[in-house]
Amino acid sequence: MDPDVPENNSSALPAFLFDRILRARLPGEMSGNFQEQGPTDGSRRLAPPSVPGQAVEGPDALDDHLVSLLAPASFEAEQYRTLRYGLEQMAKAGQFTPIVGITSPTVGDGKTTTAINLAGALGQAPEARVLLVDADLRRPCVGGQLGFGDSPAPGLADAILDPGVSLDDVVRGCPPFNLSILPAGRPPAAPYEVLKSPRLGELLEAARQRYDYILVDTPPVVPVPDCRLLAKWVDGFLVVVAAHKTPRPLVAEALTVLDPAKALGLVFNGDDRPFAGYYHAYGYAPDATRGGGRARAVRAVAAFLGRRRSTWQRGAP
Repeated sequence: MDPDVPENNSSALPAFLFDRILRARLPGEMSGNFQEQGPTDGSRRLAPPSVPGQAVEGPDALDDHLVSLLAPASFEAEQYRTLRYGLEQMAKAGQFTPIVGITSPTVGDGKTTTAINLAGALGQAPEARVLLVDADLRRPCVGGQLGFGDSPAPGLADAILDPGVSLDDVVRGCPPFNLSILPAGRPPAAPYEVLKSPRLGELLEAARQRYDYILVDTPPVVPVPDCRLLAKWVDGFLVVVAAHKTPRPLVAEALTVLDPAKALGLVFNGDDRPFAGYYHAYGYAPDATRGGGRARAVRAVAAFLGRRRSTWQRGAP
């Protein structure tokens, strides 16, 4: 944390990890597109459910933006490990499995890509048990980006609607990666009613007993109310913002809608500003040759709130 940024001790989470948003205001005029400014105790866990282990067709079947899976040594993948570190410390400090929602103000900000890359970064630890849940029942994308095919397989919606369907029945492996996937399932007629069911909470709590990290790819915050239902069951949200694209009023509205206590931080997706010489000395300069050129597709910059005063100004509670 920057020394000139005061700590906020009102948060239940460690202040040096996730600074709670009391009231966030975007700097400058509330118009234009958003851009950055300025340079567990595992003994209680049950075993993860046995997964069918249906393999994807191979790395070429994956979306090129998934740098944590396709080019884990790249500069871009290193940015997701920044997020991974924050969640690892969160789990260590709280002695519990964090359930973290990955959301965005609107469609097209890159939340699903961020969720998969963060899950992949967490899964790089051989001992980690990571579950990625696709809870965007209106526009599920996790399976498609991972090469599972277009036909919806049984998943979250099926398990919510049918109490006889367990996690073991719907969680899928993603070999060769250390990652488990709970797909969205068959599209329901009324997604809001499905996500409103207490059964969702039961499934997530059951997963908490089996995994070390649970990431939930949620619908965007502003267009539909689904994400607000999910807030009841997650410990916090990371909000993905498309750099130079997401309108600032939408970012402000998303942060207004979310419970301030559960807004963990921001992920700036697609930030293409020059990195000067900051990373060259460590061999992490963005390079088109890394990952066969795939690494050029995305750059994620983690900015946990409170880290950069020049980007966010916090008002009084």
